[in-house]
Amino acid sequence: MDLQLTDKVVIVTGGSKGIGAAAVRSFAAEGARVVIAGRSPAEGEALAAEVNGIFVEAELSEEAACRNVAEKSLNTFGRIDVLVNNAGFNDGRDLNTSPEDFMASVHLNLSHVYTLVHLCREELARNKGAIINVSSKVAETGQGSTSGYAAAKGAMNALTREWAIALAPDGVRVNCVMPAECITPQYQRWFDSLNDPAGTRAAIEGLVPLGNRMTTPEELADMIVFLASPRSSHTTGQIVFVDGGYTHLDRAVSADHSKWG
Repeated sequence: MDLQLTDKVVIVTGGSKGIGAAAVRSFAAEGARVVIAGRSPAEGEALAAEVNGIFVEAELSEEAACRNVAEKSLNTFGRIDVLVNNAGFNDGRDLNTSPEDFMASVHLNLSHVYTLVHLCREELARNKGAIINVSSKVAETGQGSTSGYAAAKGAMNALTREWAIALAPDGVRVNCVMPAECITPQYQRWFDSLNDPAGTRAAIEGLVPLGNRMTTPEELADMIVFLASPRSSHTTGQIVFVDGGYTHLDRAVSADHSKWG
């Protein structure tokens, strides 16, 4: 299927690694021109060279850095068609965190989302473009140990619908993709820090109803690219879970029923 993304200009934040990098490659495979924004110049420059895009080093929690991303995108390619708000970090700020550090966590994970939409709004409206927010299951399920990140991702879900309404008159679609247990480099580092990485991963995978496995970044990327494309031209304000049924299906279906009773 031709997703009609040839020569569309796409900004992907946090695009150097994990889900973001997979999205960059998927957009490029569809003929899009990609701007990778993030804090990892080695990976970012290498990926930009691979896909014939550009990398903009940016500390996205700073407004000036977001403005630089938008300006360099326009100066290089002359337009912006899609904004993928993927950057984020589960920093584990729980209820023992000071109020100041809680707000810093929210700022880190949320401020750039608003800032980039604010800065790109006119260009997205001019091109009847799309915004894709990448959220997290913690906004729905909680995690018990990450108040700041959960608050930021919950706000992202709410803003997806708020902006879908606000931007509908301009023909701009806004949707959200929700991963749950996705095997990113960040997740793999957490596994590697444990005493039993393989056993822990197997236990988590056993909770995923479809296939008893973790979602791949490429599976998230495919949904991101589809929702960004004209092929989903009448889809907006949606929060789409790409998680093998982890969030909403009864996890008892994955259990070993021979141990029951």
